[in-house]
Amino acid sequence: MKVPAPPLAPILRSDAQGRILARVLIDPDRSHSLSDLVDSTDTSMPTVLREVLRAEGAGILTTEKIGPIRQVRARVDHPLYDAVRRIILATYGPPMVVAEEFANLEDADAVLLIGSWAARYLGEEGRSPNDIDVLVIGDADRDLVDGAAARVEDRIGMPVQATVRTHSQWRTERGSFIQEVKSRPLVVVLVDDEQELGIELRVLEASRGSSP
Repeated sequence: MKVPAPPLAPILRSDAQGRILARVLIDPDRSHSLSDLVDSTDTSMPTVLREVLRAEGAGILTTEKIGPIRQVRARVDHPLYDAVRRIILATYGPPMVVAEEFANLEDADAVLLIGSWAARYLGEEGRSPNDIDVLVIGDADRDLVDGAAARVEDRIGMPVQATVRTHSQWRTERGSFIQEVKSRPLVVVLVDDEQELGIELRVLEASRGSSP
């Protein structure tokens, strides 16, 4: 499955800026040291400091010195916070990272974001999620799925829970899990839109909420 290019990247100054903002905005309740951001975004300290101070000047982030450590957080009271967060996460957040890490997974017919993270991403009110739920539809190898999930977890800094269901199970399973997935918000990350499954998933995605 082909990974789409970040559609909104041109509005940002650099990929580094996008990665830094995504790391902070993904969890508005969490603070990050500058060193954490250097390590998690594979960026230099001068770049992280420059981009953090620029974002703080724009009111998107806020910083606080705690002893010798500068802590960085999202400024959730900014009037454009929701809009900026959706743009950043759509471009550099979990949908794009999951797409990149799961793209070469053999025998995967589709990859979805489900659960509370997908619901919040699509605008449903509620507490910030503690993890990200990924559903792979197909006959993908469980170990390879777990490996992809671990790489996503390393990149975004949140636990990633991956579930695999075959195409047949998606079609016929009457258990609570599949029925709940179909009835709740979901984000289609990877799928062939010209196949029957792709069409079905796009319809479900559109009916459960409006993506950013």
